[in-house]
Amino acid sequence: MATSSHLNWLIIRNNNAFLLKKRDVKKPFSTEPNNLANVSSYRYSGIVHKKTLGVVPAADKKGFTTVLKKGKYGQRPAKNTVRVNFKAGPRRSLKKLKNLLTGTKYRKDLTQAALRRASAVLRSQKPVQAKAKKPIQVSAKKPE
Repeated sequence: MATSSHLNWLIIRNNNAFLLKKRDVKKPFSTEPNNLANVSSYRYSGIVHKKTLGVVPAADKKGFTTVLKKGKYGQRPAKNTVRVNFKAGPRRSLKKLKNLLTGTKYRKDLTQAALRRASAVLRSQKPVQAKAKKPIQVSAKKPE
């Protein structure tokens, strides 16, 4: 029996295994796969939609992988996801991701969130530059 994504969301929005509820936080976090913003909301939910989008680091820690969920194979988990690797460099990879999402009109509402997530993944893979320490200047006292 196929149910709508809205009905599924109403069923799971308050209780599911991926919720992270914290004190003094209005919107609970979510750890579900294919949730670009890690926020528990209908728009970003990777469980209820037929088409979802996820951005994860590549297996070799160089670049990122985009995980697309096909709506056609909703009941076949083995054929359900498509993985696309982006390793061409930060600017080129982000441009290719934007072209992929806008060209195929795949969840236009998630395009900006996907670009932000991919940019954060690429930033986290950048080597940390050591800051040069300033030499300590000792003031030389004049002999009296």
